[in-house]
Amino acid sequence: MTTVAAYAAPSAKAPLERTTIERRAVGEFDVLIDIKFAGICHSDIHQARDGWSEGIFPMVPGHEIAGIVTETGSGVTKFAVGDRVGVGCMVDSCRECDNCKAGLEQYCVKGNTGTYNALDMNGDPTYGGYSTHIVVDENYTVRIPDGLSLDEAAPLLCAGITTYSPLKHWKAGPGKKVAVLGMGGLGHVGVKIAHALGAEVTVLSQSLRKRDDGLKLGADHYYATSDPKTFEELAGTFDIILSTVSAPLDFGAYLALLKTDGALVNVGAPEEPISVNLFSLIGGRKSLSGSGIGGIQETQEMLDFCAEHGFGAEIELIGASEINEAYERVLNSDVRYRFVIDAATI
Repeated sequence: MTTVAAYAAPSAKAPLERTTIERRAVGEFDVLIDIKFAGICHSDIHQARDGWSEGIFPMVPGHEIAGIVTETGSGVTKFAVGDRVGVGCMVDSCRECDNCKAGLEQYCVKGNTGTYNALDMNGDPTYGGYSTHIVVDENYTVRIPDGLSLDEAAPLLCAGITTYSPLKHWKAGPGKKVAVLGMGGLGHVGVKIAHALGAEVTVLSQSLRKRDDGLKLGADHYYATSDPKTFEELAGTFDIILSTVSAPLDFGAYLALLKTDGALVNVGAPEEPISVNLFSLIGGRKSLSGSGIGGIQETQEMLDFCAEHGFGAEIELIGASEINEAYERVLNSDVRYRFVIDAATI
């Protein structure tokens, strides 16, 4: 066991504060990672404030982790000391179910082990990336290509794979019209990825405040959802709508924007349940779907794709003492577009 510095929420809704945590000894197939940067995801806030379910406290959030390998177990073959690596939203799974065997560890039938706010296979709580070091099994660690800076790569470990996986699954590409709903931490990466895949990309945002940014990041069109004319003009337009928002929506209004056989895919996770009039699905053989992160192999594929196309996330680098302020700014949509913690300040 090793004691390392971290920032933790001592209880639900409490401000995060500096503390120390214990990391397990490096096992046979483990790598010890010196964390350089950790992104702040909206889901960190949901969990630290018991928004989705009862959390495990003290809680060290953070599942957008980029750093350097400083030690490897005797059985490690995939990484060496000095390698640039990342860790996303999970650090283990059963490895035996059909989903795990198919590279869909995120959908492990027994439930994957979250990077934080979870219990590992030994029943011990997991602690995330708001810390100086983490020990992770090599099979749940990915390589960050040299073409990506570590700070801009960190948010890709959640925001990148969360948007890449559904865009690939629903075959976004040339000839497809994709709408990204919400231009925040997830949405702005989704715009970049959809554009790089060759789709015609439209941003649907509450206002036109971020229009110039959206077009710069690769959107072909930008509409305000606060304008009723948007829904008239765009009726029956899209093959895919990727919803990145974490607030309840009028799903009927957005389903009406889909073509026949179109899909409205949710990666944002509102805390409240939703209601849907099923006629809005039946009328065009439309689907209302969800998607959760991606498997380890697909996460590596996503990182390689982003490096090949020369982009990471748009970030605002902060010190650890600014985490609580950053949480409030995220809730007020006052970030362009992902806060990243400099772990050297922890």
